[in-house]
Amino acid sequence: MPFWRAADGTLRELEGSFARYVDSLAPYFDEISLCVPVVRRTDGGGTAVRAANVTLAPLPAFDGPVQFYPRLPLILPRIAAWVRRIDLLHCRVPTPAAAFAFAAARRMRRPAFALVVGDLRALLPTSPYAGAKRLLWRAYTEFEERAIGWMTRTSLTFVNGPALAAKHAAGGARVLETTTTTIGDGDIASRSDTCGGRPVRALAVGRIDPRKGLRVLPAAIQRVVDSGTNITLDIVGPTVGAPGDAERAAIVREAARCRVAGRVSIVGALPLDRLLPMYRDYDLFVLPTRPGEGIPRVLLEAMSAGLPIVTTRVAGIPGLIAHETNGLLVDEPTSDALAAAMLRIVDDDPLRRSLIANGYATARAYTLEAQAAKMMAAVERELHVTLRRPVAAPAV
Repeated sequence: MPFWRAADGTLRELEGSFARYVDSLAPYFDEISLCVPVVRRTDGGGTAVRAANVTLAPLPAFDGPVQFYPRLPLILPRIAAWVRRIDLLHCRVPTPAAAFAFAAARRMRRPAFALVVGDLRALLPTSPYAGAKRLLWRAYTEFEERAIGWMTRTSLTFVNGPALAAKHAAGGARVLETTTTTIGDGDIASRSDTCGGRPVRALAVGRIDPRKGLRVLPAAIQRVVDSGTNITLDIVGPTVGAPGDAERAAIVREAARCRVAGRVSIVGALPLDRLLPMYRDYDLFVLPTRPGEGIPRVLLEAMSAGLPIVTTRVAGIPGLIAHETNGLLVDEPTSDALAAAMLRIVDDDPLRRSLIANGYATARAYTLEAQAAKMMAAVERELHVTLRRPVAAPAV
């Protein structure tokens, strides 16, 4: 996600999950230098980086490979100059710039570690492109997959969830499993139940593109309504390029076709600082995502807010969600399966309260503080570097 420097001097990120991740690592370093896309804006939107020891090494703004590669002659010298100034490289992949930064670090003998958060190859079957664009996307995917394989074989690598761990370990690499998160110790709510009023308020959070499977949700809401339950759904998240715009239009059309246009709202993108408190206004969370992710961080956000979860049994999700323990899993994200799972949450009070309580326990085990401590201990041990020790917060 792009960053910018606001008029008040704060460093801000559009969406917020990466800003929070940076803040969690900042106590372990004298300085964190971010080589990231930077946009020209000065407003106070987005999410602020709170750590004072974070600096910018700006790259031209790009949303993906289509914008990145035409700027490569300008970007490569900036990346090389930046790598010369740093002591330790961290790449969060897949992203177009990472392979070039990693290659520069190898040449200059800088230690490096990577965090793999997604699986581009698994996304290919749901690619929204056709013809020449599909061929180009396949070529880019293959390049990124080879680059990530190189990183995992030659550096310390963390992977988001068991599915990505199994994939990359199969190539002979030693990878360490982690779970990416955006929640801190102070984000865990305390409510013990939901669904006490009507309408039941359902929430879905994710990028609006075909890979998230959101188009099926209006039909699922229709089936819940037809069963006699008054329910609404808000979808929060940004559209991603032209395919995202097309997917958003398809969701609107599907809601009209299913006669639930008044019940399904597309809210759009929200910065994390606004989104996290908003979860607590809802009764249940639904995410019909498709293969290609590690573990979506929105699942932990929902659990931390006391939301019972319905999601799909794909990618790394079963490594976080145990069916009927801290969420409900569906094998295929069909409207019938999703509606049945949502109705179980609404109608089964003991199950719902159990999912909420166990969700809190899961969220507490996967906070930013816990993730950062485990990752940085491994960085010290495996890369033989000495990091700072975070100062413990005073007891309240």
